[in-house]
Amino acid sequence: MQPSVTERGTADPGQWFGRDLTRSGEWLEQLSAAELAEIDAAVSYAQNRHADLLTVTQADFPLPTLAPRLAALAEEIAWGRGFVLLRGLPVADWGRERAAWAYYGLGLHLGDPVPQNAQGHLLGHVKDLGKDPADPRVRIYQTSYRQLFHTDSCDVVGLLCLQPAKEGGRSAIVSSVSIFREIERRRPDLAAVLQQPFVVDRKGEVPAGKAPTYEMAIVHRCGGCLTTIYARDFIEAAQHRPEVPRLSPEQIEAMDMMDALANSPEFRLDMDFRPGDMQFLHNHQILHARTAYVDWPEPERRRHLLRLWLSARNGRSLPPVFAERYGEIRVGCRRGGIQVPGQALVAPLDA
Repeated sequence: MQPSVTERGTADPGQWFGRDLTRSGEWLEQLSAAELAEIDAAVSYAQNRHADLLTVTQADFPLPTLAPRLAALAEEIAWGRGFVLLRGLPVADWGRERAAWAYYGLGLHLGDPVPQNAQGHLLGHVKDLGKDPADPRVRIYQTSYRQLFHTDSCDVVGLLCLQPAKEGGRSAIVSSVSIFREIERRRPDLAAVLQQPFVVDRKGEVPAGKAPTYEMAIVHRCGGCLTTIYARDFIEAAQHRPEVPRLSPEQIEAMDMMDALANSPEFRLDMDFRPGDMQFLHNHQILHARTAYVDWPEPERRRHLLRLWLSARNGRSLPPVFAERYGEIRVGCRRGGIQVPGQALVAPLDA
């Protein structure tokens, strides 16, 4: 397979295979004791200046020696491999509130937070809230159900593990560039289908002046990059609406092939989160998934991740059609997230 070419004119490092990265471990970054001390001091500095996490800015979270490393990781996320796992935040020692401030502050060095839901959460909580995964209005992260490979509606998504599940809940990621190149090689007819519009449901999170559904291709070519936006459960949710055309056999086959390749050990990279692990992914070139899980019976031990959706300051050009989902799409502007009327931005420390 021939590598693609990015806007910067080099062979695309975003085209990788899970079988190779499983052996290398080059994507794992360990925080040092000195860096943790710097983060701890930055949390104290930010808390002395702000009562609410929502008002904290990057300038309020000074990291004199760690900031250059984070800037390099932001470049790797947006223009390189597309992901990183940052390990070592002492969440058990620091407690949820201090860990949340630390995570949010680190996130500010990688991008600008955007709302993850209609409630305006800039800091999200990924927990089983007992909701029905069969309900087309429910977002699967609010359940213990398996999440299929998908992208989120932002440039970069971050997860911090506070507490893993009793069993399951393994994270898996895959290069959407590698997946699409393989589909192109094997089935160019299905590659063409993926570049044509699918009807996507908003699951009730409807921006002002917009319809409850919109049309979007899964794979786009823009600025020399392959950019993917894919959430099969949102596409299938639209099928519950009688006015939406039924998916064609070719559309179903194209998504089936995409999902099958993503689940293949050749392409997929699995990760077991430890407490304090922070995973950051570039949605435009990475699909992510999660296995189903069984939780602990004690409420304080149940699986709990914090989530950030970030607008990358050093991001790629996006196709004009992305404005239907992202609103603003210009590079360097705050873009993406869920924008609905009457929304008030919040950064809750509890789910």
